[in-house]
Amino acid sequence: MKIALFSDIHANLPALEAFFADLDVKKPDAVYCLGDLVGYNIWPNEVVNAIRKRGIPTIAGNYDFGIGRSSDECGCAYKTDQDKANGKVSISFTNEQMQPEERQYLRTLPAHIRVDFQLNDDKLNLLLVHGSPRKINEYLFEDREEKSLLRIMKDADADIMCFGHTHKPYHRTLEDEGNFRHAINLGSVGKPKDGDPRGCYVMLNIPENASNSDPKSIEVEFVRFEYDVEKAAQAVENSKLPNEYAEMLRKAF
Repeated sequence: MKIALFSDIHANLPALEAFFADLDVKKPDAVYCLGDLVGYNIWPNEVVNAIRKRGIPTIAGNYDFGIGRSSDECGCAYKTDQDKANGKVSISFTNEQMQPEERQYLRTLPAHIRVDFQLNDDKLNLLLVHGSPRKINEYLFEDREEKSLLRIMKDADADIMCFGHTHKPYHRTLEDEGNFRHAINLGSVGKPKDGDPRGCYVMLNIPENASNSDPKSIEVEFVRFEYDVEKAAQAVENSKLPNEYAEMLRKAF
């Protein structure tokens, strides 16, 4: 079972279109979106409709949750007053752009998706969340204490947990009393923050003989793809959005 998982498009239509082109070549068995379709760029409606057109099962990101409710709060954690001020501009701009039908779609997105596999004697629970199972905007960074990350996954009954929100991809394998759990951050399709401006998504392969007792029985591939970063950056600069967001796309921070 080959599953493509992606997250954090953030209204970046050129990145999403390049992602779809890559997907059409690789032809996975299933595709899931882990949210944050909107915010920080000029194509929120176009991104929503591109995902709807393909019928991709999608959960709400924190930005989707706020914009779906016409809120001026996106649940983002800004580090400085300037970041917060820029964020307010982005939220206001996105609320102005959203059309009623597309906003209603965001409002009705579920909080998580659970996919239970029974490929052999081992049951595998795949849980898809945006931030964490506990909170839509909780940040699970790679340096999270192992005990804490394991507790979150055990409480959620997740053998494989996929999430986004931090825009920084990683895969951690956690031992749990002789069995193994997998925590997978997908990175970001449209707003990477790991120093690599290319879009990022995950191809997860769960073979027939997948087992909780074998840490290497599932395969996690981080796929990077090129897209027209300059087109997306210039779109920001030609809008009401802060120019800093253009530089973030160019430099991936």
